[in-house]
Amino acid sequence: MEGLELEIIQKSTMLELAKEVFQIESDSILKLKDRINNNLEEAISIIIASKGRVIVTGMGKSGLIGRKIAATLSSTGTPSYFLHPAESTHGDSGIITREDVVIAISNSGETTELLNLLPLIKRFEVPLIVFAGNKNSTLGRCSDVYFDTSVEKEACPLGKAPTASTTATLAMGDALAVCLLKKRGFSTEDFLLYHPSGTLGKGVLYIVKDLMLKDKSLLPIAHEDDTFLETVDLISKKRLGCALIVNSDNKLTGLITDGDIRRVLLRYPDVSILSNKMVMTRNPKVISGADMASKALALMEKYSITSLAVCDENNSPIGILHIHDLLRAGVA
Repeated sequence: MEGLELEIIQKSTMLELAKEVFQIESDSILKLKDRINNNLEEAISIIIASKGRVIVTGMGKSGLIGRKIAATLSSTGTPSYFLHPAESTHGDSGIITREDVVIAISNSGETTELLNLLPLIKRFEVPLIVFAGNKNSTLGRCSDVYFDTSVEKEACPLGKAPTASTTATLAMGDALAVCLLKKRGFSTEDFLLYHPSGTLGKGVLYIVKDLMLKDKSLLPIAHEDDTFLETVDLISKKRLGCALIVNSDNKLTGLITDGDIRRVLLRYPDVSILSNKMVMTRNPKVISGADMASKALALMEKYSITSLAVCDENNSPIGILHIHDLLRAGVA
């Protein structure tokens, strides 16, 4: 029993410790709100006005956070590179031009490798934005714009490992990146240009008309006054599992699917007397060819359907989008 009780106590202690980490780090982020003032607008103005790139630099854990900030900036419309400060004094500082802006990250503000970059930054008159925990540090005093990312304590019980401080710095970087995105008017289409692969990009990469079946000779379109059996034959020949039903004005009025066929056969003893109008599903779900493929997928998931009729502005069918089309494109 003693061993079991000890194990329970240890698990409880670990759970409480984890919760404390969340609390400390979330508090550290929330306190940043009171430190955002004119410095944010100044930083945005400097970066927007720059004809070059944002060079992000930091050592150790700050460097890892800097890499993520640089990646986020680049993917949201602000060209950015990460410069390893230890390598910078061995030639890599040549990446910095007079047109650039530097973001230096250091909790202490006294990181030697970053201080070694100051002569070049000042000689080139490159704007320096600093994320640090001490405004009176060397980096803080040399900055053109200073962001206070100090924390009351680290989440690490030893108070040594960068935890809350790196989380706060990352959040500050995200805030700056999002504000720049908004300032530039960065759109979904712009985001696509930088994310052509993966689910992020594929969600906006395709519009419906890119993926739909639009060859008129292959589309299963039947009139609402056609017989049900004629439409069953049409569905079998076109092999899309459904038929689009139109009226005399070529407007979509209904849909007949494989599921509808089964239900009709079970309900009616004599199907030869049936017309499409009598058995079709009225007001089927439709989508525009200009809509995003991701929107089509959302509709299919919401209504548990596998096909969507694609109609023009007059509600005339111009294509069919099947779930398999989305799967092949990697959207679903």
